[in-house]
Amino acid sequence: MASSSISTPISAVTGIADACADVAVVILNWNGAALLRQFLPSVLAYSNAAQIIVVDNASTDDSVAVLVQEFPQVKLLAHAANLGFCEGYNQALNQLAPDIRYAVLLNSDVAVTPGWLQPIRQLLEARLAVAAVQPKIRAHAQPELFEYAGAGGGYLDRLGYPFCRGRLFDTLEPDQGQYDDARPVAWATGACMVVRLSAWHALHGLEPEFFAHMEEIDLCWRLWNAGHEVWYHGGSTVYHVGGGTLHKSNPRKTYLNFRNGLALVYKNTHASELAGTLATRLVLDWVAALRLLLQGESADARAILRAHRDFYRRLSHWKQKRRQYPPRLTQQRPGVYRGSLVWAYFGQGKRKFSELDTRLLS
Repeated sequence: MASSSISTPISAVTGIADACADVAVVILNWNGAALLRQFLPSVLAYSNAAQIIVVDNASTDDSVAVLVQEFPQVKLLAHAANLGFCEGYNQALNQLAPDIRYAVLLNSDVAVTPGWLQPIRQLLEARLAVAAVQPKIRAHAQPELFEYAGAGGGYLDRLGYPFCRGRLFDTLEPDQGQYDDARPVAWATGACMVVRLSAWHALHGLEPEFFAHMEEIDLCWRLWNAGHEVWYHGGSTVYHVGGGTLHKSNPRKTYLNFRNGLALVYKNTHASELAGTLATRLVLDWVAALRLLLQGESADARAILRAHRDFYRRLSHWKQKRRQYPPRLTQQRPGVYRGSLVWAYFGQGKRKFSELDTRLLS
């Protein structure tokens, strides 16, 4: 399916929308009192009658006091322990009122803009197959640029490596209106993702074993395999700080990304493509570990080795999950680049999404 044939003009899904009283904006917080003070006001001002909920993941700072004293209009759910991103959201969304049809997973370091929710809700109302949508994500510090986590919609290459329109590896594009459309994508970012609760509950939400990182890609891949759609809507814009919990060079983040990356591929790749994809990923992971070691980043190199060890230790769990949510779609599904992003970026010097071979894009 050609990528240009499935995009939708903004005018087809935008316009005057009803108040979003059936939407809950759910913000997971851990030791983010300063971020709550900075970003909650925009969420409260621009969310058009949606219910605003902050879920505290056992913070040790004054987050709860800040919420109670400064934002009494916000509903507070407090976990007794830090459950991580995945289980923190799973438990919170299980407690939403029956009249809530859509939930927004919103990072605490995101500034929203006037009218940001209405176009997305209209898309969900107009296309019942759509189960998850993300808006345009721009960088808070450099607002002219797309932001790393989500940008103009999430894609995967043939090996399951995630990237975005507007972001290839660490190269960010300026927003010049090139991704102002609404279209299916492989995955929507967990920094700001609106989900249809019926589909969320049917798939039991996020994978708790992931704890954090790539959990939204796994969910979206499962949604596609289950017959749902995942979309990006460029008629809505938010601004994301990013890296607020773990810096990208943190060995803990390296560990989670590599372990979860293997689990992501193993759980969701079609049987006809799994063996070759997984074998290639394992080899490339070893190359990455060697490269980090030669660069003097031994902690990150060891993190990759631990990631492999723990992936194999939990292989029986991942096999069970693969049986529970059987992969049904090949790389022909929307949002897939049927080439190697590593080769395109490092071998061919391609730095923009528009430079990729369109014949390989679904």
